[in-house]
Amino acid sequence: MTFQNFDQITIEGYRRIAKLKLPLKSLNVIIGANGSGKTSLLEAVSLLSASASGKMADSFADLGGFNAVRTNLTEWESQAIQFSLRQKTISAMPLEYEIYIQPTGVDYSIGEECLFQDRGQANPFIHLKASRGNIQYFDSLQEKKLVRPTWEINPAESALSQVPRMFSEPEAFRKALASSTHYHVLDVSQKAPVRLPQSMRTATLPGKNGEDLISCLYMIRETDSDLFDHIQDTLRMGFSNFDRLNFPPVAAGTLAMTWKDERSSQPFYMHQLSEGTLRFLWLVTLLYSPGLSAVTMIDEPEVSLHPELLSILADVFRIASERTQLIIATHSDRLVRFLTPNEIISTTIEDDGSTHFHWGTEFDLEGWLKDYTLDQLWQMGRMGGRA
Repeated sequence: MTFQNFDQITIEGYRRIAKLKLPLKSLNVIIGANGSGKTSLLEAVSLLSASASGKMADSFADLGGFNAVRTNLTEWESQAIQFSLRQKTISAMPLEYEIYIQPTGVDYSIGEECLFQDRGQANPFIHLKASRGNIQYFDSLQEKKLVRPTWEINPAESALSQVPRMFSEPEAFRKALASSTHYHVLDVSQKAPVRLPQSMRTATLPGKNGEDLISCLYMIRETDSDLFDHIQDTLRMGFSNFDRLNFPPVAAGTLAMTWKDERSSQPFYMHQLSEGTLRFLWLVTLLYSPGLSAVTMIDEPEVSLHPELLSILADVFRIASERTQLIIATHSDRLVRFLTPNEIISTTIEDDGSTHFHWGTEFDLEGWLKDYTLDQLWQMGRMGGRA
């Protein structure tokens, strides 16, 4: 089944996001000052993904625990976190998933959960509902009705991740959500995986830490020469002297990768490349990769990149958004310059400390854009996004 974008997210009680209902598009670039809630939105999507893959407990632990991420703003103090996510479907009957997570001592419990679909009837069709551990799901194979699990349920994980296969559309929803991937700033320290030779294995993505960058690019070269040429052409756009990538073996089953420059007699190995070059190479590979998940989240893609590379990156975002739903967080003025108002979500911290999110199209910018670039308007405060 072809993936349909998630078209709306609702968040309540998470960090600075006190209450939010936000439409989503194929390309969503969130701009704003440090601490304004950009990454919080990506974390929320990641937690929803964890709810679909049975990894919610681990995700909360990685974030410092449930109580560490609950809103503690004076005017918005909340005892619970609520998420909902809506998806368009091929049948034009939207699916919506809701989950209500509440504190229990120093931990959490899942209070309410529901996956339902608007089928044009008086009441939505319920695929799954749960209330304080009492779970019912629609058995699409045998009973043809809501039934209860006959096995032990892990109370720390969502019912969505533990019930059997449902109808094709809710199952596609669950798989798409579970596959969603959050990429942080790539580690390019001297001993980082991206700088070292790598064991060859099947890889359709370069890895969160670049640990499969060489395998991914080598596989693309061997299986899709046109795509590999396209990646190299994109690198040439950013680096005028770039010639080609090569893959010299260093041991049985292990390859290195070299960057050949037209002005250099010897190729550069990965450990010799600059931070910006490595990060751009990894980003381009990621965004062209055949294994992109349904939702791809990227934090601060502009780190270490020369401003001229950001123009190319913006175009690569648009190309990639035809195959994955992109959610990107940035505070780079220069990246904003190469985007359009309908690609930008601006964050603003209000007087009560909460973050508000607004699409760039919500601001009256048409007249201003005749005389100013989008990044200038952001710096002028015409579209929020400043502390």
